[in-house]
Amino acid sequence: MQSNTSHISIVLCRPQFAGNVGAAARCGKNMGIGRLVVVGKPNLDQDEMYRRATHVAAEVIDGIRYVDNLEAALADFQYIVGTTARLGGARGPVVSPREMAEKVSGISQENRVALLFGPEDAGLTNDELRFCHLVVNIPTAEFKSLNLSHAVMILCYEIFSCRLSTEGRFVSKLASSQELEGMYGQVAELLVRIGFLNSQNPEYWMMHIRRLLSRTGLHSKEVKIIRGICRQMDWFLESRGKEDKKT
Repeated sequence: MQSNTSHISIVLCRPQFAGNVGAAARCGKNMGIGRLVVVGKPNLDQDEMYRRATHVAAEVIDGIRYVDNLEAALADFQYIVGTTARLGGARGPVVSPREMAEKVSGISQENRVALLFGPEDAGLTNDELRFCHLVVNIPTAEFKSLNLSHAVMILCYEIFSCRLSTEGRFVSKLASSQELEGMYGQVAELLVRIGFLNSQNPEYWMMHIRRLLSRTGLHSKEVKIIRGICRQMDWFLESRGKEDKKT
């Protein structure tokens, strides 16, 4: 199954160098991915971006969507792939670029997919990776990190290569990141209220809950059901509290 690259965007979170943005645009364009989102203010050198993009990807630079914060940038995407050079329990289980491409080939048929890359000096933080449904690590022989545009090219190439095969399972339209974040916020509030989450550090356990639910691939209707359950439990707790006060 071929990836629907018109549904795939490259999202660069707080890039530091205009040249890397231009080179990333060219890499994406060469592999059939022409949508670019930049998280941060549009204060990078435009001439340098166009120079590194060349005429091949000038239209990608023209169409860059700038967004102030990551949550807003990802709000409309149904599936988000994060990248990391660092490994560890807090970063969750990671997959290879090829495994990622096989998943994206099916998911991108009906869902908007974001390929998310962090800033050149530090990459994505744990807090930023919480938005991701899948985390990718690019294996290297020695140095752990790659140039930003090189990382973009590897992921885009794997997706392009997957188009040449018949692999990939169709996935119907999923809930958007905005819908999921609303649900996660409601779930966290309820779990703090019943004492399941520590109010001082609720995100620690919520990280594991996010990973669990991300693996299921929630649809909009399912998100609404979970939020409805949370509202009903809130109502029950409120009613029980009023009854206890009466007695």
